[in-house]
Amino acid sequence: MELKKLSEHIWFMPYESERDRPNLGYVKGDNWSLAIDAGHSDNHVKEFYSLLETEGLPLPSLTVITHWHWDHTFGIHAVNGLCIANEKTNGHLLEWKSKIETNGPAEFLAIHESIRKEYAGGKEVIVKPADILFSGEMTFDLGGCRVRIVESESPHTEDSTLVYIEDDKVLFLGDSTGDDFMTGIKDMDLCQKLGAKIKMLNPETCMEGHWVPVPTEDSLEELYK
Repeated sequence: MELKKLSEHIWFMPYESERDRPNLGYVKGDNWSLAIDAGHSDNHVKEFYSLLETEGLPLPSLTVITHWHWDHTFGIHAVNGLCIANEKTNGHLLEWKSKIETNGPAEFLAIHESIRKEYAGGKEVIVKPADILFSGEMTFDLGGCRVRIVESESPHTEDSTLVYIEDDKVLFLGDSTGDDFMTGIKDMDLCQKLGAKIKMLNPETCMEGHWVPVPTEDSLEELYK
């Protein structure tokens, strides 16, 4: 696995299908840096950080979460600095933290084979909520690089956060353009609302959670399928 540079301020660790690991994004400004999503486990985070260190990049001071699903969040306990998520995302994390601490990880491990591969050998499952909560929209100035995080309705989950790097015109979508993981349903009304949000931000490139960077038109076409 190698760290890929996407634009002036952006790098990413590519997704992996076998363990259902999503892309992990990294944005560096002149003053500080942030990551996008916290990964499937502490092993995922450690591998990501090792790639950053190899490239001479500082570890992120902040990690932004795109939605609550485990492959994007169950590495939160291992991230450097603070983690920010919207209130709905944090609610789901608190629910799963309670379930696993009360009943053990069996229900979680039963969801999918990719989870059992990530946590093979009896690896401990640790769920931690975010450190900072936001609602609506926030903007960060990393130093010569502005990042907007925007809540959005989406067909995939009720708690999607989009991450837009304005100066590079790159939008991290998480898994927001996909259908509902549990039901397989892709609600067209929610697709239209997400599409409107994407068009409002007007990125040139979109990065979905489990795919390569593509022109925005390609992501919109996938969304409306």
